Amino acid sequence: MELVLLHALPFDGSMWHQQLNLLPGRTHAPTLYEFGDTITEWASAVLDRIQGERLIVVGNSVGGSCGLEMAALAADRIAALVLVDAKAGHRPEPMLRVEVLGMLHEKGVEAAWEKFWAPLFSSSVPLDVLAQATRIATGLPVAAIAKGVNAFHTRTDRDDLLSTLSCPILCISGEHDRAPGVARMTAQARTARAGRLIVLPDCGHYVPLERPEELNSILQSLIHELT
Repeated sequence: MELVLLHALPFDGSMWHQQLNLLPGRTHAPTLYEFGDTITEWASAVLDRIQGERLIVVGNSVGGSCGLEMAALAADRIAALVLVDAKAGHRPEPMLRVEVLGMLHEKGVEAAWEKFWAPLFSSSVPLDVLAQATRIATGLPVAAIAKGVNAFHTRTDRDDLLSTLSCPILCISGEHDRAPGVARMTAQARTARAGRLIVLPDCGHYVPLERPEELNSILQSLIHELT
């Protein structure tokens, strides 16, 4: 059994630092931008680099999109899929993509962070958690985050995939998340064959950073269930 942690935008694998000891020596938190320009390339690269045949795949936001693509490519290797505020469906938003990329290139990561990503945290997020998240995001190159934005906005719609997967699919949503939000995550859990929903109170989009202890408890229970 291997645990694969797939990060959200605009972060890298370091956003999972509080989950790295859940399966010592068998936990992977890659930074996805270096794997190519598309979600499919990311998913294929992760599958190639991790040799385990039973993968618990946990993805937050765009990381969940990568996890879904891994399941599309190699369903037999996915022991469980955990979607953390990540939607399977994709409705193209070309104007938003242009807006985000334009701000990144014209005004930099800090401006884009303040407009597009910082507001996705719950209003009750501790200041030290928000400061840590800001350091991670603003420490990354514009080119890396832009690659992530392009990959996210050009991903394949995987709404139909959920009902075909036989593995457990755990949908986790922050109570105050609005991208995709509790309603969408609830619908996904109902669509999946073995779907379950957990809603964390007073939490926004970035559960691994906002509620690490609760997430760790959930993942520990899932690992115990599967081993």
